[in-house]
Amino acid sequence: MRIEDFKSGNYLQQYKYKCFIPSKINHPFTWEDPQLNELLSEANKKIEELNSFSINNPELKSFLPLFIAKESLDSSRIDGIKINAEDVFLDEAEITEVKKEDWREVQNYIKAMNICLDEMNEIPLSTRILNLAHQIIFSGARGEKKSPGEFRKSQNWVGGATINEAIYIPPVHGEISSLMGDLENFLHNDYLEIPELIKAAIAHYQFITIHPYVDGNGRIGRLLTTLYLASCGLLSKPTLYLSSYFEKRKIPYHHHLMLARKNDDLMQWIKFFLEAVIESASNGIKTFHSILEFKKETEAEGNTSQIDIRNKEDIFYMYIKLFSY
Repeated sequence: MRIEDFKSGNYLQQYKYKCFIPSKINHPFTWEDPQLNELLSEANKKIEELNSFSINNPELKSFLPLFIAKESLDSSRIDGIKINAEDVFLDEAEITEVKKEDWREVQNYIKAMNICLDEMNEIPLSTRILNLAHQIIFSGARGEKKSPGEFRKSQNWVGGATINEAIYIPPVHGEISSLMGDLENFLHNDYLEIPELIKAAIAHYQFITIHPYVDGNGRIGRLLTTLYLASCGLLSKPTLYLSSYFEKRKIPYHHHLMLARKNDDLMQWIKFFLEAVIESASNGIKTFHSILEFKKETEAEGNTSQIDIRNKEDIFYMYIKLFSY
């Protein structure tokens, strides 16, 4: 199928509302848009450059927790979590009571990313991995009502206090297993010969459209992108923090996803996604340059222990220094 001819799906009448049933995606996708090729080429080039830093400078490994914290914080903010950067590096005892549940979910997101990346050394990326991530993120008092680690067994909706006021009503829960199975097969179908970044963009759209969990679908969908790019070898380390781009452009981010579903316009979503990759990879490269420059300055001063990556105050200092653009 040409991306230009994409059909997003159909509405299914339920008792008093219509839910959306997305078209399955485990099939070839082609395109004739030259701008998409240009964006894809530039995005791949930036990813390769980003990877070369992490591969050729092994001393940067100790700074990876900062990248993971950045992605976790921004992804959580998109979903309405109200935590600032300084809070992330505090102990739970230092967090005010009103922020504690949000703080726990961000910490759990960091934990989920690390555990899932480790798990993928033993088993492939799958719904099992995504369920594990969901279970970890929502482990705790507030998450008990969100069926942690399980696909939803009831209808959910996006926007509005009631389903009648919803902006979007995802597929009925009986369709989830089939749709998620199709998504998983799509990610692992090497016969399709679809570039990894195009696959990642389509998979992200499809996951958000399915909305398989009671809550946390945005965070798991963005985590899926990181896990997929790592699993297919495009990212050697989790150093591409796309959620920063999406968080700064939250309205366009949701708008492009909606247009793909509502107007069959998958092309404009993929282009937006590739633009996010280009800018995020460029920022990652700047961050690596800043780390190397900082290390060089520190060593020139004869003080190699100026920053202790295990000290929370030093970590926060480095976080602000590295991600202040």
